[in-house]
Amino acid sequence: MQIADLKDVRLHYRIDGDPDGPPVVFANALGTDMRLWDQVVPQLSDKLRIIRFDKRGHGLSSQPPAPYSMGALVRDAEGLLDFLGVKDCVFVGLSIGGMIAQGLAVKRLDLIRGLVLSNTAAKIATPATWQTRMDAVKAAGIEAIADATMERWFTKAFRATPQAALWRNMMVRQPVDGYLGCCAAVSGTDFYTPTSGLRLPTLGIAGNDDGSTPPDLLRETVDLIPGSRLELMRKAGHLPCVERPAAYAEILDRFLREIGHI
Repeated sequence: MQIADLKDVRLHYRIDGDPDGPPVVFANALGTDMRLWDQVVPQLSDKLRIIRFDKRGHGLSSQPPAPYSMGALVRDAEGLLDFLGVKDCVFVGLSIGGMIAQGLAVKRLDLIRGLVLSNTAAKIATPATWQTRMDAVKAAGIEAIADATMERWFTKAFRATPQAALWRNMMVRQPVDGYLGCCAAVSGTDFYTPTSGLRLPTLGIAGNDDGSTPPDLLRETVDLIPGSRLELMRKAGHLPCVERPAAYAEILDRFLREIGHI
């Protein structure tokens, strides 16, 4: 375990692969930690420098007082990459991680040469929807929304497997304030205008059974960036890297090779 002390937050991070290889950075979904990528990372090229981290209020990172802004989450990722001396990475962000990816690319294009926007959008749901979710969590904890979240995250077939319980456990064991803080960040974010100004290689990955960020929503977002394309994964929900890790890794590998990152 490694910790980057960025003054107002301490981020837990991990590096796999070749420490001198081209960097690929992964940012997780709300209610998950870096283990989200455990089944994908071993299937990628060992020539890559693969960086994962827990965002503030999640996993083993510190938990500054909530609420958080998307600007703070972007600044955290920026600070980590500067701390690690990373330039010209491919940034893979899923859900809230994809919003962080968009914000970071707008702010610091020198850090990013390619984007993978997975199961995300320039704007996710409405402030009223997020407020309802936050009110439920404040009243009865993350457990109160866990079952409904699993239905949005995973296909019916995956929810019937023993593995589904592990992801439910991960979600409900995240710090409540950290979860609420990140909910507030997503609620206040609309990246349609800034994302439309991006010009860099971009891949969108959608799950056809995604109940949180449906494929049409992601398509609308990646279409903001000229030259981008969308990969639709069948038999997958909001976390296709969990349900179909081999296929997900294959899609990533193909994109990395297409843009000359490996």
